Amino acid sequence: MANAEEFSETVEENAKTEDNNSGSSENTQEKVRVRLPKEGEVIGIIEQRLGGNKIMVNCLDGKTRNCRVPGRLKRKLWLRPNDVVIVELWELDKNRGDVIFKYRPTEVEWLRKKGYLEKEVMEF
Repeated sequence: MANAEEFSETVEENAKTEDNNSGSSENTQEKVRVRLPKEGEVIGIIEQRLGGNKIMVNCLDGKTRNCRVPGRLKRKLWLRPNDVVIVELWELDKNRGDVIFKYRPTEVEWLRKKGYLEKEVMEF
């Protein structure tokens, strides 16, 4: 996570093209842009919703943080347990933070493939 710039990669997806004669599908290439955490931000996985705008997030640096969703994003971000998010740490208290971004499933797949996220481990 040393480089904090956005990365893009070409991903092949099947897209149906409407053709009057054949109705076949062809592969198209689409760029996926993934936002990586900048200075003072970490990637985390939502553990539990605590009510209101509070969320317990298990961050990749090994800490579990009590985070909040800022008012401007409260109705925009629909967050559930096991969602992958970016947490911006507070300046005064590094054990708390704000959830500022939620990754989409294709972005989470890219993060796992590139090694930013560990593979999921099934626990019983």
